Amino acid sequence: MPEAPGAGRLPQARVSTEGLPEWLDPVVRAAQTVEPHQLSRFLPPENGGRQSAVLVLFGQGARGPELLLMERAGTLRSHAGQPSFPGGALDPEDGDPEGSGPVRAALREAQEETGLDPAGVQVFGVLPRLYIPVSGFVVTPVLGWWREPSPVGAVDQAETARVFTVPVADLTDPAHRVTARHPRGHTGPAFRVESALVWGFTAGVIDRLLHFAGWEIPWDRTKQVPLDRSA
Repeated sequence: MPEAPGAGRLPQARVSTEGLPEWLDPVVRAAQTVEPHQLSRFLPPENGGRQSAVLVLFGQGARGPELLLMERAGTLRSHAGQPSFPGGALDPEDGDPEGSGPVRAALREAQEETGLDPAGVQVFGVLPRLYIPVSGFVVTPVLGWWREPSPVGAVDQAETARVFTVPVADLTDPAHRVTARHPRGHTGPAFRVESALVWGFTAGVIDRLLHFAGWEIPWDRTKQVPLDRSA
């Protein structure tokens, strides 16, 4: 796999809210006050689970605030074609899972998957750890501000189909919001944006951030989209 720019350098794990754009203030407040059960009904078990982290990266695009997402390759055995935040499991060199490890892991994985330069990212918050029962991952969402944007793209086409940004205005638009129904019967929030259906863990985090930041616009939760049986 080709190396991303700056690969091999351990990303900085500093968390700071200094100098952020004012429009991020509601997200900062939400990150500082939200409780784990307000984000998901799936919380980490007392023991076990694979520690991981994702980077929830906000930037300023041509249409205003936006989020960075990636789409998994359609040939993967699990979650094929599913949009997600950059991220993955903690490596030993990332450090303490109870300390700065998740921040380093989120930045490192984002660099490896999208090629972004971590030096241009300011981490301003860390959300409570959540749990994905189907995979056993204990996930820490790390919030970042893309202070100095760098070129991004799929570093390894075998794993990532594309990397793209989504305007927050599209995510809050009721016309783009639906409820995804899994073949097993459970449902959850989803977003139809950038020729993709964002659902599952990623959509759940976005949904809660929009809600607690006060950006949510009432939408029709009865409008459902069935998921494929392979989801």
